[in-house]
Amino acid sequence: MDGLMQWMEKFIIPVATKIGTQKHLVAVRDAFISTLPITMAGSVAVLLNAFIRDFPNEWGWEGFVNSGFIQFIINVNGHIWLGSLAVIALVFSVTLGANMAKAYDVDPLPGSIVSLSAFVMGLTQAATLVREVAADVITLTPEAIEALSEAGVAIAEVGETLEITVGGWGFFNFAAHMGGAGLFTALISGIIAVIIFSKLMLKKVTIKLPDSVPPAVSKAFAAIIPATAALYVVGVINWAFGHFAGMPMITWITETIQAPLMNLSQGYGAVILLVFLVHLLWFFGLHGTNILAPIFQTLYGTAMNENINAHELQEAIPYNWVAGSFEAFVWPGGAGVTIVLIVAILLLSRRTESKTIGKLALAPGIFNINEPVMFGMPIVLNPIYMIPFILAPMATATIAFFVTAAGLVDPVVISVLWVMPAGISGFLATAGDWRSIILTIVNLAVAFVIWAPFVLAANKMGADEK
Repeated sequence: MDGLMQWMEKFIIPVATKIGTQKHLVAVRDAFISTLPITMAGSVAVLLNAFIRDFPNEWGWEGFVNSGFIQFIINVNGHIWLGSLAVIALVFSVTLGANMAKAYDVDPLPGSIVSLSAFVMGLTQAATLVREVAADVITLTPEAIEALSEAGVAIAEVGETLEITVGGWGFFNFAAHMGGAGLFTALISGIIAVIIFSKLMLKKVTIKLPDSVPPAVSKAFAAIIPATAALYVVGVINWAFGHFAGMPMITWITETIQAPLMNLSQGYGAVILLVFLVHLLWFFGLHGTNILAPIFQTLYGTAMNENINAHELQEAIPYNWVAGSFEAFVWPGGAGVTIVLIVAILLLSRRTESKTIGKLALAPGIFNINEPVMFGMPIVLNPIYMIPFILAPMATATIAFFVTAAGLVDPVVISVLWVMPAGISGFLATAGDWRSIILTIVNLAVAFVIWAPFVLAANKMGADEK
């Protein structure tokens, strides 16, 4: 065990530390975190609509749903969702630009504007709807077809279906690109544009005004050349994709990069590997979830947003496993399912110092705050606790993954605050699926079975002595 720990401390931990402090990855992580206020606001709106619209409709309470006050709340929630989760890629492009600019120590405000502009210029201005309707069912006169064409609507017969395309100046494909599906493009275009902008700013390729000019004016003029150059580079890239690849860059990124990565993220191997790495890093005192946040948020956060939007629109849920699945089912009570360790210590430990720490850590642990037990027991660098700390969440992840994949518990469709207690978190995250509570109880029981023998062993070995 000592040899393994020394090898990891020599080769693994330095790499993980560099990744955790790499400025571009930190900027991406902080950009996702910065979207949290509107993400949670939109999630609350979707959750409320689930309880006052979706469930009552399923139960046949149409009168309740159609009442004036309930319809008022539903409509307000719809507006909140529209201005938050429905345009999360747009918002993320702003927070990414600001954090990328801060990483280079340049003014974050023009950085956020450059990133936003770079993302918007790549949006397609057409949306195609395919309807499974026989073409001969709908008859249009030549005059009607001409009028629709002038309005930006094109109708084409494709086999037994009709393809209706709406396009033209200002017809942004709102649903396809401004929500979670556009996050990858916002990420790539924003990084390219802001790096160019920041490097030119640092090289002083700017317009210098006299000191007598107000600072706000000087800053704006200083950003003109770097911003223009950055946007022209992104503009050329967008043109090149359309000209040579025959498709918009945002479509190419979605189909070639985003879709394969999202499909890969839904595999059991990807889930269990991330769970293992998070807890391995935590064991060495590194914040595993923060270090791997760019992966979590780019892949599973994107899937989360897609699920939330699909739920609000009452469409099929696209992903079984999302960011909220980890919080709700894999590590209830904190990384390592340490709430179970606390309970096991209070029930089984004969060591006074361990029980004292357990009592102090119980209340925070209920709300998934486990630093007191992580560093107070300690778990960090404690060889006897390394195995259950890693094994317990891998077991809960395995159970939750296959239970969700089998349809025995609904996928997570609501973003819930990470401090929500176990059981309640899963129930709210799945928009009220009572079976999620059973899954949480089973996972906690399995984690207890894994933790208990090591707590008993610590009684004999004194492994948790300070």
